[in-house]
Amino acid sequence: MQRRTLLLSLPGLPAALGATAPARAADADTDQDKPPGYAVSTEQMQQALAQRFPLRYPVPGVLNLDLQTPRLRLLPQRNRLLAEMAVQASGPALHRAHQGGFDVDFALRYEASDRTLRAQQLHLSRLRFPTLRPEVVDMLNAYAPALAEQSLREVVLHQLQPQDLKAVEAMGLQPGPITVTETGLVIGLVLKPL
Repeated sequence: MQRRTLLLSLPGLPAALGATAPARAADADTDQDKPPGYAVSTEQMQQALAQRFPLRYPVPGVLNLDLQTPRLRLLPQRNRLLAEMAVQASGPALHRAHQGGFDVDFALRYEASDRTLRAQQLHLSRLRFPTLRPEVVDMLNAYAPALAEQSLREVVLHQLQPQDLKAVEAMGLQPGPITVTETGLVIGLVLKPL
């Protein structure tokens, strides 16, 4: 609580974070609900994901699983994100392409070595393929955990630039906890250890 009070009382903090004054009184009420810190929008994270996808995972001689760019949803009540993954299964064993999907929800962590936000603590749902027989879907679900691990574990969702942190570091602060809000993320700022 003392750190939050300290952060709010620092006169240069809003400018250092690129904050702007709210345009309307209604916005001011919404801004008061948000924790102070560095904001990252859903669009910024979606753009970072688009650089990594689509991905192909072959099961040699049997099938290919092609993952499209996930669609992110914010889960502020759980302080997590949800990635809705579209998957196409095709190959000799299936005779034609089948569209399906699965969901992965995950937490985030800050990696100081390269100033990135990364996915961690993945929880995935079962693969859904409405046009495939249930026994084939069960077989594909054996690959689902590896698919989620390879496609999203530690995936970079945002990278802070050195200029983003220059003023923050000059004030003796560093990125801390990450909060999922209704509009994106807020990376909290904490005092650097002495």
